[in-house]
Amino acid sequence: MDYVNHPDFWIGLVKIIWINIILSGDNAVVIALAARSLPPEQQRKAIMFGSGAAVVLRILLTVVAAKLLELSFLQIVGGCLLLWIGLQLLTSHDEEEGAGKGTGTMMAAIRTILIADLVMSLDNVIAVAAAAGGNMLLLILGLAISIPLVIFGSTLMIKLMERFPVIVILGAGLIGWVGGETIMNDKLLHGFVTANPALHYLAAAAGAALVVGLGLWLQKRNTASAH
Repeated sequence: MDYVNHPDFWIGLVKIIWINIILSGDNAVVIALAARSLPPEQQRKAIMFGSGAAVVLRILLTVVAAKLLELSFLQIVGGCLLLWIGLQLLTSHDEEEGAGKGTGTMMAAIRTILIADLVMSLDNVIAVAAAAGGNMLLLILGLAISIPLVIFGSTLMIKLMERFPVIVILGAGLIGWVGGETIMNDKLLHGFVTANPALHYLAAAAGAALVVGLGLWLQKRNTASAH
């Protein structure tokens, strides 16, 4: 098929790019939080490698996402993992101040980006796959175009975090919110949440409160110990 001259191809491509713009906001926050403690040169590498590898993971994940979402406990485990990541990202900055920031630190940032993106993308890839309509070329092209969007968003977030430190707390809270949502989206809890819709938002708010509250307490404890 001549995709270039087929209007459905371009409509699908626009849909995928738009979906990625909408759904990549929380991913940009994770990338920015993970890379913010690195030196500027390593920040750029972590953002580029992390974003590129995350998109490749999304393409692979799209093939099996629908089946994975049918597994009980998977999203509960993934949500708990996001809560832990949010907590680590909120408390790691103080621990890394004054410490050496070498290749290991950059690799740790990339690893955090990949794990968080993998968990947060389980639902997102369903929407992207639907827009692609089974066209793998369309899927890969659309996600590849989204890489610069995520890189730009992450770079902007790092600059904002340096200028307004409160954004770090808000970003960690966002990861906690997504973690709480992810737990409640698990197949095991589907019937319970359907009967009690408010639980979805209560769990998300509880996740955000847990990450921010516990994270700030750990920050104060670490500061007190350092002095």
